[in-house]
Amino acid sequence: MIKSNDYFVSLVQDDAHIPLFEAALFIAQDDEHPLDLSTCLTDIDKFAMRLKRRLHADIAPIPKLRLLNNFFYQELGFSGNFNDYYNPDNSYLHKVMSTRRGIPISLAVIYMELAQQIGLDVKGISFPGHFLMKLSIKTGDIILDPFNGASLSREEIEERLEPYFINGRNPEDPPLASYLANATERSILARMLRNLKAVYAEQPHWKEFLNVQQKLVILLPGEIEERRDRGLAYANLDCPNAALQDIEAYLAQCPQATDAELLRMRLPELRAASRKIN
Repeated sequence: MIKSNDYFVSLVQDDAHIPLFEAALFIAQDDEHPLDLSTCLTDIDKFAMRLKRRLHADIAPIPKLRLLNNFFYQELGFSGNFNDYYNPDNSYLHKVMSTRRGIPISLAVIYMELAQQIGLDVKGISFPGHFLMKLSIKTGDIILDPFNGASLSREEIEERLEPYFINGRNPEDPPLASYLANATERSILARMLRNLKAVYAEQPHWKEFLNVQQKLVILLPGEIEERRDRGLAYANLDCPNAALQDIEAYLAQCPQATDAELLRMRLPELRAASRKIN
Protein backbone atom coordinates (compact mmCIF):
# COMPACT_ATOMS: atom_id res chain seq x y z
CA MET A 1 0.00 0.00 0.00
CA ILE A 2 1.24 3.45 -0.95
CA LYS A 3 1.28 6.06 1.81
CA SER A 4 2.84 9.05 0.12
CA ASN A 5 1.93 11.70 -2.43
CA ASP A 6 5.25 10.95 -4.10
CA TYR A 7 3.48 8.37 -6.23
CA PHE A 8 0.87 10.94 -7.28
CA VAL A 9 3.77 13.17 -8.39
CA SER A 10 5.02 10.37 -10.64
CA LEU A 11 1.54 9.77 -12.08
CA VAL A 12 0.88 13.36 -13.13
CA GLN A 13 4.33 14.66 -14.09
CA ASP A 14 3.96 14.08 -17.85
CA ASP A 15 0.85 15.44 -19.58
CA ALA A 16 1.23 12.96 -22.41
CA HIS A 17 1.20 9.91 -20.13
CA ILE A 18 -1.16 10.54 -17.21
CA PRO A 19 -3.00 7.28 -16.38
CA LEU A 20 -6.33 8.92 -15.62
CA PHE A 21 -8.08 6.06 -13.84
CA GLU A 22 -5.11 5.26 -11.60
CA ALA A 23 -4.44 8.93 -10.78
CA ALA A 24 -8.12 9.50 -10.03
CA LEU A 25 -8.10 6.47 -7.73
CA PHE A 26 -5.15 7.96 -5.87
CA ILE A 27 -7.20 11.04 -4.95
CA ALA A 28 -8.57 9.02 -2.03
CA GLN A 29 -5.09 8.13 -0.77
CA ASP A 30 -3.81 9.70 2.43
CA ASP A 31 -1.28 8.64 5.03
CA GLU A 32 -3.89 7.84 7.67
CA HIS A 33 -6.13 5.80 5.39
CA PRO A 34 -3.94 3.99 2.85
CA LEU A 35 -5.82 2.68 -0.16
CA ASP A 36 -5.21 -0.68 -1.79
CA LEU A 37 -4.91 0.58 -5.36
CA SER A 38 -4.04 -2.84 -6.77
CA THR A 39 -7.45 -4.27 -5.83
CA CYS A 40 -9.31 -1.46 -7.59
CA LEU A 41 -7.11 -1.75 -10.68
CA THR A 42 -7.70 -5.49 -10.76
CA ASP A 43 -11.46 -4.99 -10.46
CA ILE A 44 -11.65 -2.64 -13.45
CA ASP A 45 -9.54 -5.05 -15.51
CA LYS A 46 -11.93 -7.87 -14.61
CA PHE A 47 -14.88 -5.78 -15.76
CA ALA A 48 -13.11 -5.12 -19.05
CA MET A 49 -12.30 -8.80 -19.57
CA ARG A 50 -15.95 -9.76 -19.04
CA LEU A 51 -16.96 -7.25 -21.68
CA LYS A 52 -14.24 -8.18 -24.16
CA ARG A 53 -15.48 -11.79 -24.25
CA ARG A 54 -18.76 -10.55 -25.75
CA LEU A 55 -17.21 -8.48 -28.54
CA HIS A 56 -16.73 -9.78 -32.07
CA ALA A 57 -13.42 -8.87 -33.66
CA ASP A 58 -15.05 -6.76 -36.39
CA ILE A 59 -17.71 -5.06 -34.26
CA ALA A 60 -18.38 -1.43 -35.28
CA PRO A 61 -18.07 1.46 -32.82
CA ILE A 62 -21.78 2.14 -32.32
CA PRO A 63 -22.78 -1.49 -31.52
CA LYS A 64 -19.73 -1.66 -29.25
CA LEU A 65 -20.91 1.50 -27.50
CA ARG A 66 -24.37 -0.02 -27.00
CA LEU A 67 -22.83 -3.12 -25.44
CA LEU A 68 -20.72 -0.98 -23.14
CA ASN A 69 -23.73 1.07 -22.08
CA ASN A 70 -25.79 -2.01 -21.31
CA PHE A 71 -22.92 -3.59 -19.38
CA PHE A 72 -22.07 -0.46 -17.39
CA TYR A 73 -25.54 0.88 -16.55
CA GLN A 74 -27.76 -2.20 -16.64
CA GLU A 75 -25.58 -5.17 -15.73
CA LEU A 76 -23.12 -3.47 -13.36
CA GLY A 77 -25.74 -0.97 -12.20
CA PHE A 78 -23.75 2.27 -12.25
CA SER A 79 -25.82 5.44 -12.01
CA GLY A 80 -25.88 8.93 -10.58
CA ASN A 81 -26.32 9.33 -6.84
CA PHE A 82 -29.34 11.60 -7.04
CA ASN A 83 -30.32 11.13 -3.39
CA ASP A 84 -26.94 12.12 -1.89
CA TYR A 85 -25.25 14.09 -4.65
CA TYR A 86 -22.85 16.09 -2.46
CA ASN A 87 -21.53 13.15 -0.46
CA PRO A 88 -17.73 13.20 -0.93
CA ASP A 89 -17.77 9.43 -1.48
CA ASN A 90 -19.24 10.19 -4.92
CA SER A 91 -15.84 11.56 -5.96
CA TYR A 92 -13.72 8.66 -4.66
CA LEU A 93 -13.45 5.99 -7.34
CA HIS A 94 -12.99 3.05 -4.97
CA LYS A 95 -16.25 4.04 -3.26
CA VAL A 96 -18.05 4.51 -6.58
CA MET A 97 -16.78 1.11 -7.74
CA SER A 98 -18.25 -0.40 -4.59
CA THR A 99 -21.59 1.40 -4.35
CA ARG A 100 -22.11 1.86 -8.13
CA ARG A 101 -23.21 5.44 -7.37
CA GLY A 102 -21.37 8.62 -8.25
CA ILE A 103 -21.44 12.04 -9.83
CA PRO A 104 -20.98 12.60 -13.57
CA ILE A 105 -17.20 12.98 -13.54
CA SER A 106 -16.44 9.95 -11.36
CA LEU A 107 -18.79 7.75 -13.39
CA ALA A 108 -17.18 9.10 -16.56
CA VAL A 109 -13.65 8.22 -15.44
CA ILE A 110 -14.67 4.60 -14.80
CA TYR A 111 -16.68 4.42 -18.02
CA MET A 112 -13.82 5.90 -20.08
CA GLU A 113 -11.35 3.40 -18.63
CA LEU A 114 -13.59 0.51 -19.70
CA ALA A 115 -14.11 2.13 -23.11
CA GLN A 116 -10.35 2.47 -23.66
CA GLN A 117 -9.79 -1.15 -22.73
CA ILE A 118 -12.24 -2.33 -25.40
CA GLY A 119 -10.93 0.03 -28.07
CA LEU A 120 -13.39 2.93 -27.83
CA ASP A 121 -11.66 6.30 -27.56
CA VAL A 122 -14.22 8.02 -25.32
CA LYS A 123 -13.07 11.44 -24.12
CA GLY A 124 -14.22 13.64 -21.28
CA ILE A 125 -15.83 17.07 -21.72
CA SER A 126 -15.60 19.68 -18.97
CA PHE A 127 -19.09 20.99 -19.69
CA PRO A 128 -20.42 23.59 -17.23
CA GLY A 129 -22.21 22.05 -14.27
CA HIS A 130 -22.34 18.47 -15.56
CA PHE A 131 -19.37 16.55 -16.92
CA LEU A 132 -20.03 14.87 -20.27
CA MET A 133 -18.33 12.33 -22.55
CA LYS A 134 -17.70 12.17 -26.28
CA LEU A 135 -17.08 9.45 -28.82
CA SER A 136 -15.89 10.71 -32.20
CA ILE A 137 -16.81 8.55 -35.20
CA LYS A 138 -16.65 9.14 -38.96
CA THR A 139 -20.10 10.68 -39.10
CA GLY A 140 -19.56 13.07 -36.17
CA ASP A 141 -19.42 13.24 -32.39
CA ILE A 142 -21.69 11.32 -30.02
CA ILE A 143 -22.12 13.27 -26.78
CA LEU A 144 -22.97 11.10 -23.76
CA ASP A 145 -24.35 11.79 -20.30
CA PRO A 146 -22.31 9.79 -17.75
CA PHE A 147 -25.35 9.47 -15.48
CA ASN A 148 -27.08 7.03 -17.82
CA GLY A 149 -25.14 6.77 -21.09
CA ALA A 150 -27.82 8.63 -23.05
CA SER A 151 -26.67 10.40 -26.21
CA LEU A 152 -27.56 14.08 -26.24
CA SER A 153 -28.88 16.03 -29.20
CA ARG A 154 -27.59 19.48 -30.08
CA GLU A 155 -30.85 20.93 -28.77
CA GLU A 156 -30.47 19.17 -25.43
CA ILE A 157 -26.88 20.38 -25.07
CA GLU A 158 -27.90 23.95 -25.90
CA GLU A 159 -30.66 23.71 -23.29
CA ARG A 160 -28.18 22.56 -20.64
CA LEU A 161 -25.87 25.44 -21.47
CA GLU A 162 -28.57 28.12 -21.32
CA PRO A 163 -28.66 28.59 -17.50
CA TYR A 164 -25.02 29.72 -17.53
CA PHE A 165 -25.89 32.85 -19.53
CA ILE A 166 -27.79 35.44 -17.49
CA ASN A 167 -29.37 37.11 -20.48
CA GLY A 168 -29.29 34.14 -22.79
CA ARG A 169 -26.68 33.35 -25.40
CA ASN A 170 -26.01 35.76 -28.24
CA PRO A 171 -23.98 35.58 -31.47
CA GLU A 172 -20.90 37.09 -29.78
CA ASP A 173 -20.64 34.22 -27.30
CA PRO A 174 -18.30 31.27 -27.96
CA PRO A 175 -19.79 28.60 -30.27
CA LEU A 176 -21.23 25.43 -28.85
CA ALA A 177 -18.25 23.44 -30.11
CA SER A 178 -15.94 25.30 -27.72
CA TYR A 179 -17.87 23.81 -24.79
CA LEU A 180 -17.49 20.30 -26.21
CA ALA A 181 -13.70 20.20 -26.55
CA ASN A 182 -11.79 17.22 -25.17
CA ALA A 183 -10.79 17.65 -21.53
CA THR A 184 -7.18 16.82 -20.68
CA GLU A 185 -6.41 14.26 -18.00
CA ARG A 186 -4.92 17.02 -15.84
CA SER A 187 -8.04 19.16 -16.11
CA ILE A 188 -10.28 16.19 -15.26
CA LEU A 189 -8.27 15.46 -12.13
CA ALA A 190 -8.34 19.14 -11.18
CA ARG A 191 -12.13 19.23 -11.54
CA MET A 192 -12.50 16.12 -9.38
CA LEU A 193 -10.27 17.59 -6.69
CA ARG A 194 -12.01 20.96 -6.75
CA ASN A 195 -15.38 19.26 -6.35
CA LEU A 196 -14.05 17.66 -3.17
CA LYS A 197 -12.41 20.91 -2.09
CA ALA A 198 -15.76 22.69 -2.26
CA VAL A 199 -17.47 19.97 -0.22
CA TYR A 200 -14.83 19.96 2.53
CA ALA A 201 -14.65 23.77 2.66
CA GLU A 202 -18.41 23.95 3.15
CA GLN A 203 -18.51 21.57 6.10
CA PRO A 204 -15.58 22.37 6.93
CA HIS A 205 -13.35 19.30 7.34
CA TRP A 206 -9.81 20.64 7.33
CA LYS A 207 -7.89 17.35 7.41
CA GLU A 208 -9.74 16.09 4.37
CA PHE A 209 -9.46 19.52 2.75
CA LEU A 210 -5.69 19.44 3.26
CA ASN A 211 -5.40 16.00 1.66
CA VAL A 212 -7.21 17.31 -1.40
CA GLN A 213 -5.19 20.52 -1.42
CA GLN A 214 -1.87 18.67 -1.28
CA LYS A 215 -2.79 16.97 -4.53
CA LEU A 216 -3.98 20.19 -6.18
CA VAL A 217 -0.61 21.81 -5.40
CA ILE A 218 1.14 18.83 -7.01
CA LEU A 219 -1.21 18.75 -10.00
CA LEU A 220 -1.22 22.51 -10.65
CA PRO A 221 2.21 23.77 -9.57
CA GLY A 222 1.81 27.01 -11.52
CA GLU A 223 -1.38 28.06 -9.72
CA ILE A 224 -0.15 29.84 -6.61
CA GLU A 225 -3.70 30.20 -5.28
CA GLU A 226 -3.72 26.48 -4.59
CA ARG A 227 -0.65 26.89 -2.40
CA ARG A 228 -2.36 29.76 -0.57
CA ASP A 229 -5.35 27.55 0.13
CA ARG A 230 -3.09 24.80 1.40
CA GLY A 231 -1.52 27.34 3.74
CA LEU A 232 -4.94 28.29 5.09
CA ALA A 233 -5.71 24.61 5.69
CA TYR A 234 -2.43 24.26 7.61
CA ALA A 235 -3.35 27.32 9.67
CA ASN A 236 -6.70 25.81 10.58
CA LEU A 237 -4.96 22.59 11.59
CA ASP A 238 -2.50 24.40 13.90
CA CYS A 239 0.52 23.83 11.66
CA PRO A 240 1.91 27.39 11.64
CA ASN A 241 5.30 26.62 10.08
CA ALA A 242 3.78 25.02 7.01
CA ALA A 243 1.08 27.70 6.87
CA LEU A 244 3.67 30.47 6.90
CA GLN A 245 5.67 28.92 4.07
CA ASP A 246 2.66 28.72 1.79
CA ILE A 247 1.07 32.06 2.65
CA GLU A 248 4.35 33.95 2.44
CA ALA A 249 5.07 32.34 -0.93
CA TYR A 250 1.67 33.49 -2.16
CA LEU A 251 2.19 37.05 -0.90
CA ALA A 252 5.64 37.22 -2.47
CA GLN A 253 4.21 36.28 -5.84
CA CYS A 254 0.91 38.19 -5.54
CA PRO A 255 1.61 41.22 -3.30
CA GLN A 256 -1.29 43.21 -4.76
CA ALA A 257 -3.90 40.43 -4.64
CA THR A 258 -7.32 41.38 -3.30
CA ASP A 259 -6.83 39.11 -0.28
CA ALA A 260 -3.20 40.10 0.34
CA GLU A 261 -3.90 42.55 3.18
CA LEU A 262 -6.13 40.11 5.05
CA LEU A 263 -3.45 37.45 4.77
CA ARG A 264 -0.75 39.83 5.99
CA MET A 265 -2.85 40.48 9.07
CA ARG A 266 -2.66 36.76 9.89
CA LEU A 267 1.12 36.56 9.68
CA PRO A 268 1.99 37.90 13.19
CA GLU A 269 -0.24 35.31 14.84
CA LEU A 270 1.23 32.51 12.73
CA ARG A 271 4.79 33.64 13.43
CA ALA A 272 4.11 33.76 17.16
CA ALA A 273 2.65 30.25 17.06
CA SER A 274 5.63 29.08 15.01
CA ARG A 275 8.10 30.42 17.61
CA LYS A 276 6.31 28.54 20.38
CA ILE A 277 6.72 25.29 18.46
CA ASN A 278 10.35 25.93 17.58
